[in-house]
Amino acid sequence: MPLTKEKKQELMNKFGKTPADSGSPEVQIAILTNRINDLSSHFNKAVKDHHSRYGLLKMVGKRRRLLVYLQNKNMDRYRKIIQELELRK
Repeated sequence: MPLTKEKKQELMNKFGKTPADSGSPEVQIAILTNRINDLSSHFNKAVKDHHSRYGLLKMVGKRRRLLVYLQNKNMDRYRKIIQELELRK
């Protein structure tokens, strides 16, 4: 299921500095995490969908780079986003 406008706005309100903030790393990570989770459930039904799997791997890599950037820039914001999105144990 694609990311709806309402869901994206909800993520921007929750993780952004302002309601219209879509460029901060926290918002981008939250949006990518939502899309990754949706695609992961898709692969339970469509095992042979390798084209989408490639896109999923690109999204995971982009999220990882954003997390590394945030970790180097501000450790408190990094820990907060990791905890709220439950990315690491």
